[in-house]
Amino acid sequence: MCGDRHLIRIESDFVLMAAVDGLGHGDEAAAAAQTAIQTLESASTRSVIALINGCHERLRSTRGVVMSLAVFARADSSLTWAGVGNVEGLLLRASPNASPLYESLVLRSGVVGARLPLMYAAILPVMRGDTLIFWTDGIRSDFADKLTAAGHPQKLADRIMAKGYKATDDALVLVVRCFGGAP
Repeated sequence: MCGDRHLIRIESDFVLMAAVDGLGHGDEAAAAAQTAIQTLESASTRSVIALINGCHERLRSTRGVVMSLAVFARADSSLTWAGVGNVEGLLLRASPNASPLYESLVLRSGVVGARLPLMYAAILPVMRGDTLIFWTDGIRSDFADKLTAAGHPQKLADRIMAKGYKATDDALVLVVRCFGGAP
C-alpha cells in the first residue's frame, strides 16, 4: 500500500496544495498519510504553519509523515509554502525572462507527528502560467534545473516520474499550473 498522498483543496479565496509521505512503507505509512490529508481537508485555516501544526497534533499516535504545503491566495496572487522533511518543492516561472527561473522550497528537518521543527513559511508572488511541483523521496532531484513550465501539467508529471522514479520507494509527483485567479 502506498504511503504517499496529495491534496488539492479549492476554496473561494484560496487553493491548498499538499504532498504527504508517510514514514516507512505499508499500511501504517498509508494510514499516517491519510490522517494528514483528512486533517488538511477539514481544517478551517489557510495558514500553512497552522495546518502543519494541526497535522502534527493529529499524527502524534502514528509513525508520522513528512509533508510540503502551498496555499495560493486569490486576492493577491501569492503563494505561501512550507515543508517538513524531504517532500521537495519547486515553483517554475512561466516567463523565460523571470529571474530566477525557478524557486526551491526550503525544507525544515523533522517529522510531522514526532519532531516538528521551528516552522516558517515563504511567500512568493505568482504569475499566470507559473507551475508548482511537489515530489516525494521516491523521485530523484537531479532534474529540477532542466524543467520549464511549458506543456501540460500531467505530461510534466509523467515525464518527471518516468525519468526520476527510483523504484526503491513509493513516489508521488504533484504538478499544478496557475491560471490567473486560480491554479
